[in-house]
Amino acid sequence: MTKKKALVIGAGLAGMSAAIRLHADGYDVQIIEKNENVGGKLNRREGKGFTFDTGPSILTMPWVLEKLFSSVHRRLEDYIPIERIEPQWRTFFEDGVQLDVTSDLPTLIEEMKKVDNGSSQSMSELINYSEKMYELCMKSFYKYSLADLKDLKRYHTLKDLMAMDPLSTVAEGTKKRLNNPHLEQLFNFFVMYVGSNPYQAPAILNQLIFVQLGLGIHYVKGGMYNIAVGMKQLLDELRVDVQLNSPVDHLVLEGKTVTGVRTTDGTLYEADIVVSNLEAIPAYRNLVPKNQAKKEAKKLNKTFIPSVSGLVLLLGVDRQFENLKHHNFFFSEDPKKEFSDIFDKGIPSDDPTVYIGISSRSDSTQAPAGKDNLFVLTHVPPLKEGEQGKQDWDQYREIVLDKLERMGMKGLRESIEFEYRFTPEDLEELYGPNGGSIYGVASDRKKNSGFKIPAKSELYENLYFVGGSTHPGGGVPMVTLSGQLTADLIKQHQPVEV
Repeated sequence: MTKKKALVIGAGLAGMSAAIRLHADGYDVQIIEKNENVGGKLNRREGKGFTFDTGPSILTMPWVLEKLFSSVHRRLEDYIPIERIEPQWRTFFEDGVQLDVTSDLPTLIEEMKKVDNGSSQSMSELINYSEKMYELCMKSFYKYSLADLKDLKRYHTLKDLMAMDPLSTVAEGTKKRLNNPHLEQLFNFFVMYVGSNPYQAPAILNQLIFVQLGLGIHYVKGGMYNIAVGMKQLLDELRVDVQLNSPVDHLVLEGKTVTGVRTTDGTLYEADIVVSNLEAIPAYRNLVPKNQAKKEAKKLNKTFIPSVSGLVLLLGVDRQFENLKHHNFFFSEDPKKEFSDIFDKGIPSDDPTVYIGISSRSDSTQAPAGKDNLFVLTHVPPLKEGEQGKQDWDQYREIVLDKLERMGMKGLRESIEFEYRFTPEDLEELYGPNGGSIYGVASDRKKNSGFKIPAKSELYENLYFVGGSTHPGGGVPMVTLSGQLTADLIKQHQPVEV
């Protein structure tokens, strides 16, 4: 008997995850990828002895990867060597305060006492609140592909739903328990793991505090890109065909049913189901030459706004900045203004929060001896249609470097001996996300209640979506989990006959 054919557009983490699970469920699976390598936004650049991960630099919730590999009877550690990072973050504030974030609660409380003498009770309350949120999400959010509140209600009592603090934003949830500007700014920033505004995102996302403090943050030896390498190795073992350098031109339709794809070189790939790792809105805009799909994209775009994009600077420097750790955050002076600039006004903030990852602090293979590989990320608004090329990124680079030098990294400019840059335009061109967004869809309490675009297309039969624009959202564990949950959805709607 011939197996059902599943075709996956895009070899990002979500696409590869879906392919692995669909193979486990009995599908004949093929991946079509437009770029020359797998991994999507998780990628690698090298130069002058420096190695950089170009996308995600922090791994949380490794159980998601463990679950994926065990679905095909493999052990994660045989493919992807993971280690825990401590301290988790070093944070710098404009007033000179410096705080280290660690998963060791007594040490964390001592650190927090630098700015709040009552932090022992505050931190315990915050972590308990966050842990309860996480436990509730393990019943539903991380278990099923949810499309809306109706789906959520299937798995929770009214008491559960009220415990999710539905009337509060992330920032309101932290303020109630901390009431300290330094600590609120620090813990509100955890929601940037999914590229959202703490003053608009639903409080349920405060679970990310427990995800980090309770479960830890991790690094992959040899660089985060080895997550993609490990997945590709597994796909090869499973004999899943991955076609690189094969941009998809359009979806092939018979009425309202997707029957395959055609690539730009004219090759037709037929399939029983198509899974798009390209975000839903760009897929409707660019892969379906029909007005109905364009209207669907426009409708979705009103509710499911793109998350932040970013200016990424990969800097190889001729020294080590001794006060920095593996993960570092240089916070803005006024977080409300910063988020208002990005999310309300749609402009890059003139005083942004800047993240610097230095993987060579945990992995000496990533930079020459005595030197640092700086991954510098500053969040900026996603591009609006027609705005490509209008922002002066050279000028914004100067704002970022000015801030870092002012906050302690003296001599940064003169130390640079290798530099590579990604702008929102680059991200949109390379990976196709809506507006060059990094994390898919932003969670907004008023616009979408924190829900994402349904993984099963509401417009066409046999079409499904994975990645940051679908449940459960952006970031390495979330998109990897989206591939698995969408595979569950496909199994539910279109089981393979045995």
